[in-house]
Amino acid sequence: MLADPVGDALAETARRYQACPRFTRHYVASKLRRDPVHRDVLAMAAREPFGDVVDLGCGRGQLGVALLLAGLARSVLGMERAGPALADARLAAAGLPLTVLHTDLADDSRLPPCDTVLLVDVLYQLGAGPALRLLRAAAEAARERVIVRTLDPAQGWRSRLARGLERAGQSWWPHAGRRVEPLPVPVLLEALGDAGFAAEVAPCWQGTPFANVLVAATRKD
Repeated sequence: MLADPVGDALAETARRYQACPRFTRHYVASKLRRDPVHRDVLAMAAREPFGDVVDLGCGRGQLGVALLLAGLARSVLGMERAGPALADARLAAAGLPLTVLHTDLADDSRLPPCDTVLLVDVLYQLGAGPALRLLRAAAEAARERVIVRTLDPAQGWRSRLARGLERAGQSWWPHAGRRVEPLPVPVLLEALGDAGFAAEVAPCWQGTPFANVLVAATRKD
């Protein structure tokens, strides 16, 4: 059988959440199994490790935990406004170089210097002004790369479905943002280009009906 280091890291990540509350255990296990962003980001880091990472809107921290378990990050700082999620992240990350801060990124875009900034499903929940402000702050903080997963509003039925589900979930889903206002991907690319990054865009919706794309931006020499 062929080795699957990414799969092994994701399985070990799920095990680390077994001591968390029941909802968290099932939520994290489902996300790791079904959301392609985890494999996509770890595969990217396997080509060039991420160093010191700032994970904005880290939620329960499973992506940062997986990166550390796979040896693809040196440290992770997670920033998140949902306090209970941070308690789960701290418990699962015991013994790992992962720290978390309670931060509302809609109001506070101060970021420490790092090698890599992750922005997974954050920008489209903020509105245009705060989203661009946070993206520019991420570009200023990142020495090497900025990775964005966002809802692309130009993907036809996928975009309409994703927007509808996001809006329907705002009243009950624990990670729902205040808004569902995805910026056009060319606007994100322009902001990153102005900050000195070259970016590539790829679908990040494998196995789902959603309109998520992954924007991988690397600082130009």
